[in-house]
Amino acid sequence: MVNQGQIDHLLQESGEIIPPASLVEQVYLKDHKEAHRQSIEDPEGFWSRVAKELDWIAPWDKVFQWDYPTFQWFLGGKCNITANCLDRHLTSGKRNKAALVWLGEDGSERVYTYGRLAQLVNRFANGLKSLGVGKGDRVVIYMPLTPEGAIAMLACARIGAIHSVVYAGFSVGALRERILDAQAKVLITADAGYRRGNKVDLKGITDGAVEGLDVLQHIVVWRREDEKPELLPKEVDFDDLMAKSSIYCEAEVMDSEDPLYILYTSGTTGKPKGVLHVHGGYMVGTYYHFKTFWDVKDDDVYWCTSDIGWVVGHSYIVYAPLIAGATTVFREGAIDYPHPGVFYEVVEKYGVNVVFTAPTALRMLMRYGESYPQQYDLRSMRLLTCAGEPLNPEALRWTYEFLCGNGEWGHIVDNWWQTETGAPCLGTPATIPVKPGKVGIALPGAVMDIVDREGEPITEPDKGGFLVIKQPFPHFYRTVYGEPERQAQDWNTISGCYLTGDVALRDADGYFTVVGRADDVLNVAGHRIGSAEVESALVSHPAVAEAAVIGKPDELRGETIKGFVTLRMGYEPSEEMVAALKAHVRQEIGPIAVPAELEFTPTLPKTRSGKIMRRLLKAQELGLDPGDITTLEE
Repeated sequence: MVNQGQIDHLLQESGEIIPPASLVEQVYLKDHKEAHRQSIEDPEGFWSRVAKELDWIAPWDKVFQWDYPTFQWFLGGKCNITANCLDRHLTSGKRNKAALVWLGEDGSERVYTYGRLAQLVNRFANGLKSLGVGKGDRVVIYMPLTPEGAIAMLACARIGAIHSVVYAGFSVGALRERILDAQAKVLITADAGYRRGNKVDLKGITDGAVEGLDVLQHIVVWRREDEKPELLPKEVDFDDLMAKSSIYCEAEVMDSEDPLYILYTSGTTGKPKGVLHVHGGYMVGTYYHFKTFWDVKDDDVYWCTSDIGWVVGHSYIVYAPLIAGATTVFREGAIDYPHPGVFYEVVEKYGVNVVFTAPTALRMLMRYGESYPQQYDLRSMRLLTCAGEPLNPEALRWTYEFLCGNGEWGHIVDNWWQTETGAPCLGTPATIPVKPGKVGIALPGAVMDIVDREGEPITEPDKGGFLVIKQPFPHFYRTVYGEPERQAQDWNTISGCYLTGDVALRDADGYFTVVGRADDVLNVAGHRIGSAEVESALVSHPAVAEAAVIGKPDELRGETIKGFVTLRMGYEPSEEMVAALKAHVRQEIGPIAVPAELEFTPTLPKTRSGKIMRRLLKAQELGLDPGDITTLEE
């Protein structure tokens, strides 16, 4: 696994960040460790108590059943996630509270109260019914990050249809593949999306994807442009469908284990994995972590910078915030467009209290420098949370200093999870110290461990191994749509546990460090080095904004390291810079980790969720087939 000598720079990270006393005093959950203990010792009692905070059409007969590797939660319980997202707030005084605040790159704004959102969801749900969509039917949603996309998701759930959101801008082939795999009855799309001021021709991509497809019965098109495209056979206008439909639609009675959505994982070779989540357990788990980890209060303004095409957008733009009755800001487009201060502008204008973003976004902000955050009043921002990839210490410390006022008004924490888990499994709650370079502790419900290839637990502190989950929780995915054997494989590759595919280590205090994917571990002269380690070392240099490293075959050493580096503004590529960066890595980690080559590049290839595609860099470097690149950000 990860060699002890090659992770010293992570272990030597000092300067724990203590959460501000003002934050700790007002958090909803004071003791995550105690809650975790309760959730592990009595999972049925723990999750039953959480579930009872929500509305159920009929109670469950049994909390949990595990027929390894399959499992069920809240057996016999009847519910509908949208009844908790919408209906329960209409009689609790929140009818006129802002549910969604949508922002466009051009400065446009739309605000939806819970009452208005409920009406629109019901209208579209009835519209889908008029097209013959019902319980169990699959609906693919290929929409920009606008309220219409969220409304489409909720409308599907309202009538028991299973939605599968495909990120707007995916290629023709990727969209077509997902429609076919889901055997979708209806596709919901738009004529255009916008990013960095450029129009994305979603309708053109859709037309190419559906050509010759018999499986689709209808295509619903939201025509947002002034010059509206002509409707083709099978196409229905989104707004017309809404206009002729009633504002009243009873929520379909769903079994707790009935499917809610299919979300295809991205960025891997081979066939995408259709991860399936269900109404009951997903509703309970995502709500719990939103309330406890994100700690969003009733009068808070919350902003998630992700997209509905990813699990973060499903869980923490649409479903959990609405279940909790929160006010959520979301924005179409890039967070540094039309100018580098847009992120801070939104925080200041809307008084945002809690932000959920990705390390890539923070490194982008860091690249523009501290002069931008200093121009804005950010004192409303109480908590900034990160996930999606390892948060390097340099980005964390920069964010803490310049966005959080060195703890004067804000705090930053990290968390880790996957499409499969639906909600966070590891994280640093706001009540405990932040350790730079470490994601945090196991969160309530998650039985996390580090094991070797034989599945034996690694108990020695700071020794790397495979990160696994040993017990299912309510919001864990149930199966791979149409391929249950892939779910079984996830649980049986290492017997008795779910293999996350990540390499991690754990310190004596129980803090986990997620080094990276198992296939992103480099082997240099018999020494295993996590690519994230080398990247973290490079990014800790003041000249570096982003970095990615790959292994290149070497006859003598097995592999050598090549680094790809994006410099911060004010720095230029040079031989002197190469030498300085190599010396820095040598100092941070040791000689074995020094890249043999460094290449300066203005950008790094990323998925649309912001993750660096190391395998694409490797393929380009070695002249190999890059595999599936449909997730590549343009």
